[in-house]
Amino acid sequence: MAGLITIFDVSLGLLALYLLKLYLSPSTKSTSNLPLPPGPKPRPLIGNLLDLPKEYDWLHWAKHKPLYGPISSITVFGQTLILIHSPTIALSLFEKKSSIYSSRPTLTFGGQMCGWENSLALQPYGHRFRSYRKNIYQLMGTKASVLSQFSELEEKETRRFLRRVLKDPEMLREHVRRWAGGIILRISHGYRVEQVGDDPLVDLADEALVQFSLSTTPGAWLVDVMPFLRYAPDWLPGTGFKRTAERWYKTLCELADKPHAFVKMQMANGTATPSYTSALLEKLEKARNDGVDAETLREEEFVIKWSAASLYSGGADTTVSALYGFYLAMVLFPHIQARAQAEIDAVIGGDRLPTLADRERLPYVDAVLKEVLRWNPVAPMGLPHVNTEDDVYDGYFIPKGSILMANIWQITHDPETYHDPFEFKPERYLGENPEPDSHTLNFGFGRRICPGKELADTSLFLSIAQTLAAFTISKPISPETGEEYTPECHYQTGVISHPKEYRCRIGPRSERMRRVVEEGMEGDEGVDGEGSDAKVLKEL
Repeated sequence: MAGLITIFDVSLGLLALYLLKLYLSPSTKSTSNLPLPPGPKPRPLIGNLLDLPKEYDWLHWAKHKPLYGPISSITVFGQTLILIHSPTIALSLFEKKSSIYSSRPTLTFGGQMCGWENSLALQPYGHRFRSYRKNIYQLMGTKASVLSQFSELEEKETRRFLRRVLKDPEMLREHVRRWAGGIILRISHGYRVEQVGDDPLVDLADEALVQFSLSTTPGAWLVDVMPFLRYAPDWLPGTGFKRTAERWYKTLCELADKPHAFVKMQMANGTATPSYTSALLEKLEKARNDGVDAETLREEEFVIKWSAASLYSGGADTTVSALYGFYLAMVLFPHIQARAQAEIDAVIGGDRLPTLADRERLPYVDAVLKEVLRWNPVAPMGLPHVNTEDDVYDGYFIPKGSILMANIWQITHDPETYHDPFEFKPERYLGENPEPDSHTLNFGFGRRICPGKELADTSLFLSIAQTLAAFTISKPISPETGEEYTPECHYQTGVISHPKEYRCRIGPRSERMRRVVEEGMEGDEGVDGEGSDAKVLKEL
């Protein structure tokens, strides 16, 4: 029986490959006589399938630059993948030619089967994508709008974060997650996170975001290369991915549906906190009363629900990775921490915490944030772009429908641009000849640039500045030897790369600063007269 299954599998595979080749051939044929960008030699039929990475794709593709130059390519079953290893090329294609390089590939597993094609991140370029971006940009598209609307919220949630870290420094990673959730969920849905213990919406979002990173990793799922496998019978060996996709789809839908239903219920009860979702739902209700047709109303509500979910999924996970990485950097590079604290002491003093209004007077602290984002980019390969027309760049042909990826990690670790690229050196951005600010790379390109980048930037600066003012971050003590040791600097694979959990010591820099942080700490589950909406959410 085992032999029959093997023969059947092979026969089915060969037939499917033949059909796939026929299916792909019309879209990949071109009259161009120009070559593709250089790359490893493809094998018959399967192309460069065996050259795809299984993990840490940014390290794998970084090997291409010394071998093939600043732009390279591979093909898999006729699909062209373009790897970009130069910021100049990335900007030339994704920004100067954004009209044809702003769409996303169709990811069978993560996009269609798991549902992430409904999010802003994987939404193909078109009317719905523009509606998402328009709504989000109007809320937080400029630094001025972020500072005017959200600086008070950011400062309040950052103070809560500091209190939690002071009280229980061993739970740093969980505190970082709650800090990010506390800011973005209040903005997106008016939801107040649980201040003590687990929060159901933060936990749900965390689960969904881990699944996003796993489901969209290039080369991780064979069904992305051979989409017909999606329709293979469930009893066929190797189709367990279908059950995985079904579970992950339910998680994502719950992440979108639950907070949306929460806002609608709060609005009906007259208890809704003003938010992105509530403001748009009020406009939708006015349109309904004005007699707008049902199909338009359904589309508008879909846009509201999924763009709000995209606010969290697009912003929280990246800021969690960045802030957790900052604490690791301060453990590994204590001299950087000392220099930043000296600047804060000279400018601010030791009697209060820095605010966003102090940013211009703290250039070294600002440079620390820039270096956090360069040292270990939160999205090392960014997200893939697709071109909607044939194009030519520097004598190389880029066929319509190619998948293009810029290796952000490789670009920010190129010794030709950044000296000692593996060292954490904020001073590289200061002085008469500063090195390029990787802010221009870390938040995406052109029409796909992150619309929430200003919120992420201000939130991260505030948390980094206040952490440096309040705490000393030190190497952990080994329970076996009683001596300090250096934690491992290990980042995990995935579209969003997080530092592996590590240990460190965190304590107040002075008794005065301890009192500043503790101010209002008593009964922190209801700081500033606020409670949590976790109980209401659980009842939905």
